[in-house]
Amino acid sequence: MNILLTGGTGLIGRQLCRHWLAQGHDIWVWSRSPDQVAERCGERVKGIGELDEIGPTPIDAVINLAGAPIADRPWTKSRRLLLWNSRINLTEQLIEWLSGREQKPQVLISGSAVGWYGDGGERELTEDHPPVTNDFASQLCNAWEESAARAQRLGVRVVLVRTGLVLAREGGFLQRLMPLFRLGLGGRQGNGRQWMPWVHINDQIALIDFLLQQPEASGPYNACAPQPVRNAEFAKALGRSLGRQAVLPVPALALKVGLGELSGLILGGQKAVPMRLQAAGFRFRFVELDAALADLRKP
Repeated sequence: MNILLTGGTGLIGRQLCRHWLAQGHDIWVWSRSPDQVAERCGERVKGIGELDEIGPTPIDAVINLAGAPIADRPWTKSRRLLLWNSRINLTEQLIEWLSGREQKPQVLISGSAVGWYGDGGERELTEDHPPVTNDFASQLCNAWEESAARAQRLGVRVVLVRTGLVLAREGGFLQRLMPLFRLGLGGRQGNGRQWMPWVHINDQIALIDFLLQQPEASGPYNACAPQPVRNAEFAKALGRSLGRQAVLPVPALALKVGLGELSGLILGGQKAVPMRLQAAGFRFRFVELDAALADLRKP
């Protein structure tokens, strides 16, 4: 297949490139730094700064994962604009480009997040559940999905991947937590009762590849393991995996003062379950958190 990725140099994008290169696919990555793409994603991956550089080459699939990290810093006005532009505006550019192509791709797989639901409290959230709260993260994900869904008018199959917290060695939120937990300074955040939907990076790559190969797959899919855990349970499990105690909680007030509205992303959560993926026949390799963390500790 000929596959176009946005966000190809990110955590998930790099792993997808390795996975699909091994399968013999040809990959283009649309990037602000196209000269760095081959080094970061693989020598055979073609980096492009403009979509028109693809020329008349037919594209079979588009994987749209671009977006500035949402939890890296407080949501100032300028940060909100960056988060919006890097997702919605970029997706709109992508759809506009697709509309002008004679041969359309078979499928667009577009990123989203379980934050689409807002803070779900104790509700079990399947893909047919509407948003619970209307915070900034939920608004962002809703707009992102709506932009991607416009490709359906072009006859393109659209899949929306609502990703949870991705567990990986090479990056993501674990990379920020590990130093604190290794020093014995980790613990629950707030009261620790908020739900954390998680997914091992290998399952994340496998489920995207699965959805690419399923001609009937369309619409939203929760990309998270079948067993979400509470924040306090996650902290204890991470501490166990490192041989450390996880007994130093971060008070909710400290998070609210330091992070502002962004703290809601940490103090809230989603008890999201992958109903549609499992119904379609996808099998998660990592269902239990302890097993997932143990695998990531292997050399």
